[in-house]
Amino acid sequence: MRRALLLAFCTTLFAGCGEAQSNATDASVQSTAGARPFQVETVADFVSPWAMTFLPDGRMLVTEKAGQMLLVSADGRQRQPLGGIPPVMSEGQGGLMDVVLHPGFAQNRWVYFSYSEARGGGKGVVLARGVLSDGAAPALRDVQTLFRATPYVDGDGHFSGRIAFAPDGKLFFTNGERQKFTPAQDPKATLGKVLRLNDDGTPAAGNPLAAQGFHPAVWSYGHRNLLGIAFDASGNLWEQEMGPKGGDEVNLIVAGRNYGYPAASNGSHYDGRDIPDHRPGDGFEAPKVSWNPAISPAGLMIYSGKRWPQWRGDIFIGGLSSKALVRVDVDGTGARKGDQWPMGTRIREVEEGPDGSIWLLEDGQRGAEGKLLKLTPST
Repeated sequence: MRRALLLAFCTTLFAGCGEAQSNATDASVQSTAGARPFQVETVADFVSPWAMTFLPDGRMLVTEKAGQMLLVSADGRQRQPLGGIPPVMSEGQGGLMDVVLHPGFAQNRWVYFSYSEARGGGKGVVLARGVLSDGAAPALRDVQTLFRATPYVDGDGHFSGRIAFAPDGKLFFTNGERQKFTPAQDPKATLGKVLRLNDDGTPAAGNPLAAQGFHPAVWSYGHRNLLGIAFDASGNLWEQEMGPKGGDEVNLIVAGRNYGYPAASNGSHYDGRDIPDHRPGDGFEAPKVSWNPAISPAGLMIYSGKRWPQWRGDIFIGGLSSKALVRVDVDGTGARKGDQWPMGTRIREVEEGPDGSIWLLEDGQRGAEGKLLKLTPST
């Protein structure tokens, strides 16, 4: 990063701030009035579930924060723990996190997952993959560590660890700033970044910031705690991240852009100190939608099914503190707040089922039960 940008960042971070307008949609937390357009079925129970993905045959893989990955039948009645999962550091916000299939899963059986570990006096997030072996004793075989976030630091928060494959097969991986603030703007760190990798975990060619001295895997930077990421049908990459006190965001991720944190945010520090809002001309990419008060977003799914054709292309996000399912209305590269349905429970994960139904995982928090919920249209 150029010296001038670093100086400007440091000056902005520690300076006071007046009232500034953002070009994002600042949507207050308001529940959608009227009956919910879906009915909810409880399918199964897990212990602090974190993420899920569907296999081609309709079965599911579900991760539990403490370090267990489960192979679950399509009806949720049968489950088998997978062998081969590496040891996991599950303190605080850490644990076994995301799970996705390789685009060529039908041929290679590769399952990608993320988890936190303690190593060398610090803690960090790891990207790994293994070959799914089915049968009486299912397991991930030939597990490989593909990428470790750098640097490893102390603390147990903001690991992020979300995974998404692009239409061209490149892998995108989110690294949170680990509650350390400044790594999000550090060109050598992968913390507070969206990374673009080959499917073997090496930095992909053509990443836009490598020539400026950034870590060669960095695609975008200036992020806080990135807890959802997905590509839409047009190949646009959408991301949501949990802001500080307020300022939760949905972002359209553009190669090489700086998303501002901690120099800009539509929220404030938890100790009450202000953070400058996003404003035109500040040099940062502003969120497409922001929430203040916070919704505490978790998971991100872009709907493509037939059950609710009016929602195709829209973003769905789970709400933790808001205990809600949140819909963001997407129009091309623009977005605005849609609906926010109260669910009465913390929602950790949102996925689309093979039949176009919407599946949710409750957040069991620290060792508590979390249900798997299936949503279908109201009759």
